[in-house]
Amino acid sequence: MKKPVLVGILIVAVILGVLIYSSMNLAKYRVEVCITYNGKESCKTASGSTEAFAQRSATTNACALIASGVTESMQCENTPPTRVTPK
Repeated sequence: MKKPVLVGILIVAVILGVLIYSSMNLAKYRVEVCITYNGKESCKTASGSTEAFAQRSATTNACALIASGVTESMQCENTPPTRVTPK
């Protein structure tokens, strides 16, 4: 192989390595959140760099299944969780 091709392959490999390494270290916290909204309950687990971010992500995911429309989704996401379990 020619030298420019090898350099290009090496650069791509380094970039992929950095992306994989950085994405593995972001999820320091993992929580399960259960939300009850309009008589329906949904539990979802999410990971994040902070506990608050992980909890917010899990809440959003749980509300996506039990609320429809923007207004209901926002109301659901502002509902206090029924249960929060660190994983």
